[in-house]
Amino acid sequence: MPQFVFDFSQGSKDDKDLLGGKGANLAEMTNLGLPVPPGFTISTEACRHYLVAGKEPDGLADEVSQHLTALQERMGKRLGDSDDPLLVSVRSGAKFSMPGMMETVLNVGLNDASVEGLAARAGDQRFAWDSYRRLLQMFGKTVLGIDGERFEERLERAKEAKGVESDLDLDVDDLRTLVGEFKDVVRTQSGREFPQDPREQMDLAVRAVFDSWNIDRARLYRRQERIPDDLGTAVNIVAMVFGNLGPDSGTGVAFTRDPATGQQGVYGDYLANAQGEDVVAGIRNTLPLADLENLDKNSYDELLKIMSTLERHYKDLCDIEFTIERGKLWM
Repeated sequence: MPQFVFDFSQGSKDDKDLLGGKGANLAEMTNLGLPVPPGFTISTEACRHYLVAGKEPDGLADEVSQHLTALQERMGKRLGDSDDPLLVSVRSGAKFSMPGMMETVLNVGLNDASVEGLAARAGDQRFAWDSYRRLLQMFGKTVLGIDGERFEERLERAKEAKGVESDLDLDVDDLRTLVGEFKDVVRTQSGREFPQDPREQMDLAVRAVFDSWNIDRARLYRRQERIPDDLGTAVNIVAMVFGNLGPDSGTGVAFTRDPATGQQGVYGDYLANAQGEDVVAGIRNTLPLADLENLDKNSYDELLKIMSTLERHYKDLCDIEFTIERGKLWM
């Protein structure tokens, strides 16, 4: 049978047809020894089969299980475990970059039991419940097709009731209440409960990424950019690292030089105490990447070294996403 799932160590930057751009470059960075969270990629071939046949190819579920088991052994955690949960992100990644066109779901594996384990392990109740409300919001919108405004309305209402402007000012009790309200939104808008089974969450998220290849905005973007419709997208399952663990954590995007002129320098944006989607969502003001030097000089210096390594390796300008988790840099 053909192989549909590949560990990051099994690919390279030349495998974009099979692994998509994100998967191929995660593999390349892994094999360069850069700090990439462990994970695996479901190939574009699996997506193409799904889109034509209306179901996953035979053997895909077993392959995913094998790679998930290996990931759990490597991390020393189980997906959605109630004591010390492994959480993953489920991310799209086609051969050609299609920014903002397809879907991502973060914090997959959180449920009513594992949120308590995450809080205990992190020593931070607020972080855990913030991560849970984010999962409900992304899962509801991306996987279950619920209008995102349904969640935004309740988040705004919670901030108004508290008399604050930023979600960072909501405390753990506010977020617990919000989680309950988000579950109600899922129930009333989708006709089903939010799935508590972590593997069901992951499988549904993978299908949603496959399906997002053919949503209207993605099809329009491909038409404008002359990208073929039959390529499909890969899906990357990546162990979560958290930028929303407090002021010594954060997330950002960077360019190895000015993308407009090619001039060398420090270009990008950083947002402390945030997860990846916050940077591009425009809900909070980002900082210029250069300001990271004053916030976390060690991570800043390491990031600049990695950016230099990547540009020399690729012989081109590189567009980079990164997360800092309590002072530890991840690419």
